Amino acid sequence: MDRPSHILIVESPYYREICDELAKGAVAALEAAGASYERIEVPGAFEIPAAIAMAMGPAYDGYLALGCVLRGETSHYDYICGESARKLQDLASDNHLALGYGILTCENGEQARVRAQTDGKDKGGDAARTCLRMIEVKRYFEKPKS
Repeated sequence: MDRPSHILIVESPYYREICDELAKGAVAALEAAGASYERIEVPGAFEIPAAIAMAMGPAYDGYLALGCVLRGETSHYDYICGESARKLQDLASDNHLALGYGILTCENGEQARVRAQTDGKDKGGDAARTCLRMIEVKRYFEKPKS
């Protein structure tokens, strides 16, 4: 039987209300699954991949990226969304990380609130469940085959 999973949640609280709701859903999903977790905050979504890269190692079974980027008047949104997503995918693929992607990329705050709310789309909970499933997948492939 596999041991309970230990997850690192990396949060960007740039939009505090949204991030807190994402974290609420994520924590509820992890606790329901019997997983333990640690939480750390970074300044923005752009910094999440670096924090996960710094933390990589045997202490964590999986990683959960939580945050929100809202479209503004400049191209900053496109760079932040694209680069953070690309680097997280690179980290996951190149290092065989179990990763839950919970960075909302929305046009406005209302869209983000609906997606973050635990009684709405619960994207924080979805990201946590994805992370846990990817841990199962990783463990499956790590088991010796007969």
